[in-house]
Amino acid sequence: MNAMIKIIRHLLVLTFCLGGLLAHPVSAASVEPIEADRIVAIVGNEVVTYVELRTRLAAALKQLQKQGTPLPSQDVLEGQMLERLIMERVQLQYARDSGMRVDDGQLEQAIGRIAAGNKMTLAQFREALEKDGVEYAQFREEIRNEIVTVRLREREVDSRLVISDGEIDNFLANQAATGSGEEYQLAHILLRAPESASPEQLQKLRLRGEQALKLAESGENFAQLTATYSDAPDALKGGDLGWRALDRLPSLYAEAASRLQPGQVSPLLRSSAGFHIVKLVDKRGGSAPASVQQTHARHILVRINEVVSEAEARHKLEIIRERIANGIDFAEQARLNSQDGSAAKGGDLGWLSPGDTVPEFERAMNALKINELSQVVQSPFGMHLIQVQERRERDVSEERKRGAARQALRERKLDEAYQDWLRQLRDRTYVENRLIEK
Repeated sequence: MNAMIKIIRHLLVLTFCLGGLLAHPVSAASVEPIEADRIVAIVGNEVVTYVELRTRLAAALKQLQKQGTPLPSQDVLEGQMLERLIMERVQLQYARDSGMRVDDGQLEQAIGRIAAGNKMTLAQFREALEKDGVEYAQFREEIRNEIVTVRLREREVDSRLVISDGEIDNFLANQAATGSGEEYQLAHILLRAPESASPEQLQKLRLRGEQALKLAESGENFAQLTATYSDAPDALKGGDLGWRALDRLPSLYAEAASRLQPGQVSPLLRSSAGFHIVKLVDKRGGSAPASVQQTHARHILVRINEVVSEAEARHKLEIIRERIANGIDFAEQARLNSQDGSAAKGGDLGWLSPGDTVPEFERAMNALKINELSQVVQSPFGMHLIQVQERRERDVSEERKRGAARQALRERKLDEAYQDWLRQLRDRTYVENRLIEK
C-alpha cells in the first residue's frame, strides 16, 4: 500500500510538472523570468498548487483588512489557508466518491438567493463581483463547493445525531437547578489533534497551545492569535461563535464560559478533537418567551438513497407540485408518494413548535403563507413539498420544554460531532503538506 501511494504521488507530481511545461512553452524571445508554480500539498489523488493557495489567501487578506484584524506573519497565514484548502479537498473528494452532486440548476438558484439577499439582480451581482476583482466562474465553483460541504455535514453528522430521553431529563433537571436566560458571546482557538496522535505529537500540540494561551492572557489580539494558531474552519474569522445560551454550546465550552468574566480566557482545555482556548467576549441577560408560535403543516417526502439521486427526487416532486397547483388534492398525492409515516394521514404533521423539525425544513415552512405550497425543499431526510394549513400562539407546555431541550442538546453536540467526523475523515485520507515539510 505504501509503495502504491508513492507511485501515485510521483505520477501526480510528474503530471503537474509536464502540464506546467506544456502550458508555458519556453520561447527564445523570452527575457523576463516567470515564477514557477509548485505543489504545496497532495490530498488523496489531487494536488494543491502554490498559485491556488496564493489566490485564496489574497481574497482572505482583503476580508481581514476590511475587518481591521491585525495580521500574523505571511508563513502563518499560508499555513492556515493551506489547511483550510486541504480540509475542503478532503470533504469534496469524499462527497464526490459517495455520489453527491450539485447540478447547475440548483447552483443558479442558490446564487440567485445570494443576489436577492444583497438586493441585486443576478446581472448586477455578477457585475459587482467583477468590480471587486472576483471572477464569476470561480465564485460559482466556490458556492457549489460550499453547498456540497453543507449537505455532506447534514448527511454524515446532523441526520445521525441521536438525543435520548434520559439526556433530555438530565438537561431539564439541570436547567431548573441553575436557571437560564443569559447568552454568551465566545471566541475560540482549536489545535486539532490527529485521531491516532502519538504522545510526542500531543506534547508538541500542548506546548503550542500553552504558547497561544500565554499570549492571550497577556492581552494579545485574540482574532490575530486565532488566525495564527487555530485549526478551526473559522480561524480567519476570529474564531467567533456568536451569541449563544450556555445550553447551546458544546459542554466543554459551556463549562468554561460559566466560570469566566467578559474579556477573560479559559485555561488550555482538552477534548477528543485536540486542545482548545475559549475567550468570553461578552454576556447578556435574556428571558424565554411565555408562548410560541405553532404551525400546522403537511408535507410530501421523497428520500434520497443509492437508487434515487438528488436530481431524480427533485424532479419527481416538481411534477407532483405542478399537479397540486393544477388542482389535484395534496393529501391524495401524499398518500401515494410520501415516504414517511405521515403518508397515511395525507402528509399531515400536526402542530409543530420551533425546533420540532430540522432547520432547513423549519426555515422553509416559516416563510410560507397559509395554504401556500413551497418549492422543493432539501433536508437531511430528502426532498420535501410543504404546505402550511394554519398557525396559532401556544403557551409553553411540558412537551414544548422537552422539544426545546432536545434542540438545545442537538446544537450543543453538533459542533463536537462535526469536529470528530472531520478529524476522522482527514486521518483516512492521504495528505502530504509540503509547506510543513519544506
